[in-house]
Amino acid sequence: MKKILVLMLGALALGLVSCNTKKEKEDAARMEGNSREDSLQQVINQMQNENNDLSSMKIKVQDILQQINEAEGRITAATGEEADSQVIVENMAFIQQKMREYRNALAEMQQLLRNANQLSENEKKALRADIAKFEADLAEKDREIAQLRDELAQRDIVIAEQGREIAEQNDRVDELTRQNSDKERTLVEQDKQLNTAWYVYGTKDELKAQHILEDGEVMRSAQANQSYFTEIDIRVKKTFPLYSKRVKVLSNHPAGSYTLDKDPQGLYTLRILNAEKFWSSSRHLVVQVK
Repeated sequence: MKKILVLMLGALALGLVSCNTKKEKEDAARMEGNSREDSLQQVINQMQNENNDLSSMKIKVQDILQQINEAEGRITAATGEEADSQVIVENMAFIQQKMREYRNALAEMQQLLRNANQLSENEKKALRADIAKFEADLAEKDREIAQLRDELAQRDIVIAEQGREIAEQNDRVDELTRQNSDKERTLVEQDKQLNTAWYVYGTKDELKAQHILEDGEVMRSAQANQSYFTEIDIRVKKTFPLYSKRVKVLSNHPAGSYTLDKDPQGLYTLRILNAEKFWSSSRHLVVQVK
């Protein structure tokens, strides 16, 4: 009986171990799958952002070109037998402003394409073709406007006084363009500030050496080394591999806004569940590892 009892207990123990092992494997596989899904989602988000930015800039360039064409049409209509000099002056100044905007938008589109990391080669090829066409349109438009100026001059429609008015109006347009550019830069900077955060992980000694951790307090020292942090966009960055089996979140972040998950090797990854809530208390994420 004793032998039978021992055998039964042994079989039960083996069964329990087998169940636990199976559950651990399933949990590990699920966590690994979640990590892959998060990484894939980040790539998808970045790709969508790049596509949206380039598509918006393409539409902007096309819209500016359309406005230039319409202004040329207004000038042509105003150069009949009773030429309306004021209409000509205003529209020539408008065209010059829009040509500057066209060049700036085209340069920005080229920069966006250079910075795009997630677009396919076919998508990049198509966008390069679009940019090449826009550049050809720009060159053609420069020729058209130069020809238009010559025609107006030959017909004595744009006289010296009108030329002075154009120059003065151009100065006003330049000032307005500068003000609008300043506003756009301010809005971009504000948007960046609203969506920027910083994170760092390190051993206790490392964090102390950078004055990030002092006397058990985080980011209280005026000597805290901000450059030791990594800057991120909180709309994109949601997972933080910590490469350690022992971690401690030192900065203040609301409970339930994040999880600490282990991979199959027992290494932790911090995963943000609710970005708005997570970063509401602090824009600095500090994690101590061992």
